[in-house]
Amino acid sequence: MILRPARPEDAMAVAQVHVRSWQAAYRGLLAQAYLDGLRAEDRAARYDFTHTDPAKPFTLVADLDGFIAGFATTMPARDVDLPGWGELVALYVDPDFWGRGYGVELIAAARAHFLEQGFGEAALWVLKGNVRAENFYGKDGWQPDGSVRTVTVWEIAVNELRYRRKL
Repeated sequence: MILRPARPEDAMAVAQVHVRSWQAAYRGLLAQAYLDGLRAEDRAARYDFTHTDPAKPFTLVADLDGFIAGFATTMPARDVDLPGWGELVALYVDPDFWGRGYGVELIAAARAHFLEQGFGEAALWVLKGNVRAENFYGKDGWQPDGSVRTVTVWEIAVNELRYRRKL
């Protein structure tokens, strides 16, 4: 496996991982009809893997000889109460590759990227009820800070819990 920055030609593969992960991880947490209706084509059009602006999302992919098995997206924290922090915006691994260490490698690379960008602390948001993600992040040293929010993601309102970690 090679961890590398996402390229424009990765957009569809990243979107496929994103959609498949939502459909598997959020089963029972979001309406099944909604999950069944997600399309990678819709998501791929929203990615921008061409810029070098450190204020915008940066995506790393786990490349298995041309197959994208997962990705992690980082950026400066968007929460106004966390100035100078990084934010792990997304970390998804294709469900066929869960439990093989790809998520561990991606989150370690995301932490390293935060440090390269000068961040000493980072935050992330987890879908409420996503116990698998809560356990994964907890093992990596992330802790809930008590903040909750409801946001619209992919045209659906979701409840999320915020986690933090010193880097």
